[in-house]
Amino acid sequence: MSFRRLAQAEKLLAGRREFILSGASLLALPWLGSIAQGAVKRHASFASDPFTLGVASGEPTPDGMVLWTRLAPEPTSGGGMPAETYEVTWELASDDAMKNVVQRGVALATPQLGHSVHVEVQGLQPDRPYWYRFAAGDAQTPVARTRTAPAHDALPDRLRFAFASCQKYEAGLFTAYEHLAAEDLDLVLHLGDYIYEKAGRDNQVRKHVGPETVTLEHYRNRYGQYKSDPLLQAAHARCPWLVVWDDHEVDNNYADAASEEEGVSAEDFLLRRAAAYQAYYESMPLRRKSLPAGPHMQLYRGVRYGRLLDFAMLDTRQYRTDQPNGDGRQRLTGAVLDPKGTILGDKQEHWLMRRMLASQSQWNVLGQQVIMARIDFKAGPGVECSMDKWSGYDVATKRLLKFIADRKIPNPVVLTGDIHTNWVTELKLDFDRPEQDTVATEFVGTSISSDGNGQRAPDYLDSLLAENPHVKFHNRERGYVSCTVTPDEWRSDYQVVEYVDRPGAPLITRKSFVVENGKPGAQPV
Repeated sequence: MSFRRLAQAEKLLAGRREFILSGASLLALPWLGSIAQGAVKRHASFASDPFTLGVASGEPTPDGMVLWTRLAPEPTSGGGMPAETYEVTWELASDDAMKNVVQRGVALATPQLGHSVHVEVQGLQPDRPYWYRFAAGDAQTPVARTRTAPAHDALPDRLRFAFASCQKYEAGLFTAYEHLAAEDLDLVLHLGDYIYEKAGRDNQVRKHVGPETVTLEHYRNRYGQYKSDPLLQAAHARCPWLVVWDDHEVDNNYADAASEEEGVSAEDFLLRRAAAYQAYYESMPLRRKSLPAGPHMQLYRGVRYGRLLDFAMLDTRQYRTDQPNGDGRQRLTGAVLDPKGTILGDKQEHWLMRRMLASQSQWNVLGQQVIMARIDFKAGPGVECSMDKWSGYDVATKRLLKFIADRKIPNPVVLTGDIHTNWVTELKLDFDRPEQDTVATEFVGTSISSDGNGQRAPDYLDSLLAENPHVKFHNRERGYVSCTVTPDEWRSDYQVVEYVDRPGAPLITRKSFVVENGKPGAQPV
């Protein structure tokens, strides 16, 4: 959608958008309406397990975190809960046997939020594990593990975390999560495409339930199917997660109010986006400040791990201008060079710059969705890049990298998902000058299952590396990336599984890279 068309759509939306925003916002607030007046079911009896979606934790701080669950005895059929409010109790202990309970409380699971529960815990000790569980009526969850972040002024010896993305249920099994859950991790970052929105297809490894997701019920059912996977549940139960979305949580390659499909009005798309955003909030361990207001949701945010790492979790979908030159792979001309083109939006970009300027951490990390390095996919003369990635927003990309270089931001590292392939890149101010100093290091993780069984050495690899000397590693296998960070060194281990069309694939550390403190650029181990 062009700027002119989007402006026209904005005018048409003026009246109805107010309805969308106010109506959806009110529906999302659990302390309004019937809850204040109606009864709460405190001693419910369930015919089947209401905790089919497991538990999760996230958003760790030095004194707490968010604990999450959702009551859904029929997870792919609307949840299977009556339109009533249920009492859910929770306990948090300092031991895995739950003998030393340090906090407990009561939360309300409301129909307005799909009977999801988000408990914001405070008052804990920094940088230590805790264990938790939920109960409702006669049902109880298994015990899960979480962890607080270090104190803001502490410099931890190390942090062990992993990042993952792109887990298309149809394309394969979540075997990589089985291995991730076995690692000794403090944290997991999920960088988007937690679900996929298209209707189920036959002859796949597994099949999506229902049609393409458009309504709130559709999205709830799709999350219900994904979160029913036991390997994904085990990974959530291992440690806290930081989550951000990409496009498939709503619609492939969407940009702000522009759908990928032709003929979809901005008004209709925003209605769909409101449903998708609410279902995302209901399904993730997010704080109340991320509660959506209609088709708008505050997801970009910062999380500190003492003076070791500062995570800036970014949103490259909600505020971007439409992909230039008709999307796809195009030459870097025309709208690609428009100074008004943005992938973050002005407000988020300014927030990110202020955060990096104020950071006192050793490593400054951008957790985000689409590859930031310019990747030339055309062999020989000329350059063709994906318009959906940062390369489609050339001015904004150079502006951010120049800011990082000019302000001498300490140890910038970009973590990326989306592209279903592994990459290690060196970020340059000018990718046509490979001899130029490296501004930052980018680690791109492949998919958990999207695109099915992968390839260790794709046929085009030699040509791609020749066209892109700033690319230091690339393959098409499935898996995730484990990171071990100390004050002196960052190590990324590319963990892969060779197949996802059947269970039992062993874990292989395919390649490892190290970034030394004060020296941008990754070196193979």
